[in-house]
Amino acid sequence: MIKILVADKIAPSGVAFLKQQPGVEVIEAYGSSPEKIISLVGDVSAILVRSETKITREIMTAAPKLICVGRAGVGVDNIDVEAATERGVIVMNTPSGNTIATAELTFTHLLCCARPVPAAAASMREGKWDRKNLSGTELHGKTLGILGLGRIGSEVAKRALAFGMKVLAYDPYLTEARAKSLGITVTTQDDIFANADYITVHMPLTGQTENMIDTAAFEKMKHGVHIVNVARGGLVNEAALAAALQSGKVASAGFDVFTSEPLAADSPLRAIPNLTLTPHLGASTTEAQENVGVEIAGAVLQVLNGGAICNAVNMPSIDPHALQQLRPFLSLGEKLGTLVQQLAPGRVEKIRITFWGTLAEFDTLPVSRAIQRGYLRHISGEHVNDVNAPHLIKRLGIEAQVTQSNSEADYKDLIQVEAVCEGGKTCTISGTVIGKNHSPRIVSLNEHDLEFIPEGTLLVLENKDEPGIVGILGTILGQARVNIANMALSRTASTTSALAVYQLDSTPSEDAMSQVRHNPAIISARIVQIM
Repeated sequence: MIKILVADKIAPSGVAFLKQQPGVEVIEAYGSSPEKIISLVGDVSAILVRSETKITREIMTAAPKLICVGRAGVGVDNIDVEAATERGVIVMNTPSGNTIATAELTFTHLLCCARPVPAAAASMREGKWDRKNLSGTELHGKTLGILGLGRIGSEVAKRALAFGMKVLAYDPYLTEARAKSLGITVTTQDDIFANADYITVHMPLTGQTENMIDTAAFEKMKHGVHIVNVARGGLVNEAALAAALQSGKVASAGFDVFTSEPLAADSPLRAIPNLTLTPHLGASTTEAQENVGVEIAGAVLQVLNGGAICNAVNMPSIDPHALQQLRPFLSLGEKLGTLVQQLAPGRVEKIRITFWGTLAEFDTLPVSRAIQRGYLRHISGEHVNDVNAPHLIKRLGIEAQVTQSNSEADYKDLIQVEAVCEGGKTCTISGTVIGKNHSPRIVSLNEHDLEFIPEGTLLVLENKDEPGIVGILGTILGQARVNIANMALSRTASTTSALAVYQLDSTPSEDAMSQVRHNPAIISARIVQIM
């Protein structure tokens, strides 16, 4: 008998589905205390939650038969994922269940920007009949700029095309082929700012995307542009938005998410008449809640019956012996992926991964996924893991190729990652592990043989092969109070340029980097961050 504990109220149809399965006992324990949950999980195989019940290390310790925890929703903040991973417990969520609901809310806000329905409804309740001052515009024929073309952005694009809009999209990791299949135009962020009548953001909140729409961005936009954000608070600078709305630069806006939630009662945003606010309703539809309830019930049952794992947010179980042998290469792989993503010379279309040496004796899938996870670390938000990384890579239109080579290499074990970009440009990085501690090392970068430790802040510099470069760089960084911890240099007889990687104790200022890049002897200079 399989026992499943449903700790929070999910869609009744999801619970009914589980109860209909032979050999399954469903325990409904809504609103139970942690102590009560602990008393119930001794022989359960799965736990289903929403956001109320916290699944802690203590609860998992009390559940020796626990195989998986399913979250009817996206976030897993109420689940100790680290503890689950350590215990081999699969944690799953339902990232696609609210896609349509959020896309439709986006379009609701777009329509409210075009036609002042909220203001009209308020005026009618006040007894007015103010047709003259409540005139709007049509979406038909207008240009919509979408920043981020993932699941939700793609659904918004489909609806915009149905309304007769021209759709521009900015997503630095989306291929032209994927955009063409959707019938939209891929362009730059600045082009969208300059030409879009309506702009909607669908990016994850990361260090790179936080405040991506700020005062400088608003200055690049058309006068009278409309802005919508139902993705993440913090993507749009709220103070800059308020100023742009009050000046008329932004004609209207619709927001469902905010930097701090719930939105403060005295927030100045509440007093702006041409700003439509909703209290984070993206997934608040009957259908969305129904979808995630049924979806998580089916996904959990599939795992318990030995089927495929869907939407896991933690690492799948690996044979202990294989894991011990592969562990150093998992770290190396993630660093290789992070490096190649930041150094790629353009939009990546293909990632080629090649293994040499004794690695071929093992299933290298975990290492391949670690490489893909590293590639996505800086561009896909915080919920990237070994299970969902291949899916996210594919969704970007990037092809991942894995090869195990039988030819000889300069090292006992070697991993090469090559990013192939538009136009055939490439970035190729090779690495291995050395010493008793199996420390990751990069041993080759774009056909230059050089060895460095992939960690911290790195300055990757290509320069003309002439005297004085190290001195010039040292002077600039010294004046900026940036210490060089280590460096690796390489030159080849076939070129007139040299390559160097400097490990820095801190990140140089933009002014310092500008001085470096404007030196006539410098061909390129890039800062790379490795966690």
